[in-house]
Amino acid sequence: MTDMTATLRILEPHPGVFAYYDGRVEGRRLYSAGPNWLDDGAYGLGIASYAIVDAAEALVYDTHISLAHAQAVRRHIEGLGAKSIRVALSHWHDDHIAGNAVFADCEIIALKLTADALDAHREQLATSTPPISPLVMPNRLFETRLNLRVGNRRVELHHFDIHSADGNVLWLRDDGILLAGDTLEDTVTYISEAQNTATHIRELARLATWPIERILPNHGAPDRIAAGGYDTRFIAANRRYLERLTDEARQGEAAALAPLRDFIAPELATGAVSYFEPYEAVHRKNIAALSAI
Repeated sequence: MTDMTATLRILEPHPGVFAYYDGRVEGRRLYSAGPNWLDDGAYGLGIASYAIVDAAEALVYDTHISLAHAQAVRRHIEGLGAKSIRVALSHWHDDHIAGNAVFADCEIIALKLTADALDAHREQLATSTPPISPLVMPNRLFETRLNLRVGNRRVELHHFDIHSADGNVLWLRDDGILLAGDTLEDTVTYISEAQNTATHIRELARLATWPIERILPNHGAPDRIAAGGYDTRFIAANRRYLERLTDEARQGEAAALAPLRDFIAPELATGAVSYFEPYEAVHRKNIAALSAI
């Protein structure tokens, strides 16, 4: 196996907000040549977890794609002087919780929905490729909203049913910064719960009403994350993609849809999102998922 963190980049898009970005490295795989969630669903598309560090306290947002990645995150924040470490999970999917065991001695915060989903999918996660076992569960749960302080910074955790029913975003209201998890994605969202797409569209409209200045997604372009993140056109781009895809599926025309580059040409032209060719496969999977319901 290759050095799991050889291509990990530590970015600081805003003071005290760190992104641990890995992937989008042409010709490189981390786990194996065969199909696996780590390479195909995370590393190949690019993935980040985040940490907010202030006054010897840290809040880690997702524990990354492997124990080695989580260990690198922990070493970094401890090197910055963090003595108190908490974790918040964006949702239950494997590429966001694979490093939980590294933080087993910390408070791990999640929606109750996330804890329920992890428990329901425990066997699936343990037998996936690569496996996540033992699965370290969250130990502090909330339902809709939770307010925290990380040093002198106020951090709000909010539930949004986007991408996954248990979506949890981090909102730094004082700075106008949204840590979006998988509720927003560049180039396009990955439809994991096709039957709930109408809800996802409504929830994206709700998110768009917030006074957001900058958005940091877990899957996006590293240069844009490093430069501070995306503006609110990013929300509209994700919503319009789902709306157009849903309309075509409803009319029975989804199978004939254009390639992704053409399908989202208006959003690419404005710079709301950027084109990354591996998302063509995501687009095809999204079409199949919506066509099947």
